[in-house]
Amino acid sequence: MLTVDFKLFTVESGERVLDVGCGAGRHSWHVCSLDHCHVYSMDIDLESLLKAKYMFQEMEKDDLAKGNWNIILGNTMRLPFKDGGFDKIVCSEVLEHVIDDEQGVQELLRVLKDDGELAVSVPTWFPETIFWALSEAYHTNPGGHIRIYHANKLIDLLERNNFKVYAVRHKHAYHSVYWLLRCLFGVRNEKALVPAIYHKFLVWEMDSNRHRNRFFQRSESFLDNFFPKSLVVYLRKAPQTR
Repeated sequence: MLTVDFKLFTVESGERVLDVGCGAGRHSWHVCSLDHCHVYSMDIDLESLLKAKYMFQEMEKDDLAKGNWNIILGNTMRLPFKDGGFDKIVCSEVLEHVIDDEQGVQELLRVLKDDGELAVSVPTWFPETIFWALSEAYHTNPGGHIRIYHANKLIDLLERNNFKVYAVRHKHAYHSVYWLLRCLFGVRNEKALVPAIYHKFLVWEMDSNRHRNRFFQRSESFLDNFFPKSLVVYLRKAPQTR
């Protein structure tokens, strides 16, 4: 499941791409499948990085890895990279976890080239507010969400740090339904029947080994207008004035 639209956020051959807070590597895998790109997958969680590494190795076995990949253990607030080292940065579902999001954004700015592009996604305000109200466990788990972003708040944070927005999108309404069910039946109750059944539908619907069902794809696109799970903002770094 990709949150970033790579038709809108185009990665060119030979570019260096940083996937900040990559998790198990869903966006990194896609970049690695592109021609001669260099993807740097960074996360603070070692277990997630090991999962990402395993998938990269499987891609190499199947000749699906067209670019180079690198695994890095690191912190968003202190990125272990030189200034201006990346053409593109993906930061998907990360800032809502970061203690100091201003510092995190400044670090993204620092390691991105002038005129480079950044794709940021966070949970949307409306569903997130409902989930917090329904379930304390939803946002008090270790490593969980520590803030809720309204779109204007996120865009203001990014624009005052020298980024210019060129597109805003909304994604994953079906996942809003899933987390609503999890909150209603117990976030920590992994055996709850209704969320488990719905999760099986999500796995089937997102199966990358076949084409997504057109009806469900269009239905979700329509529902994204009302209760999307993710807000995605696409930006360019404005050249530094001297």
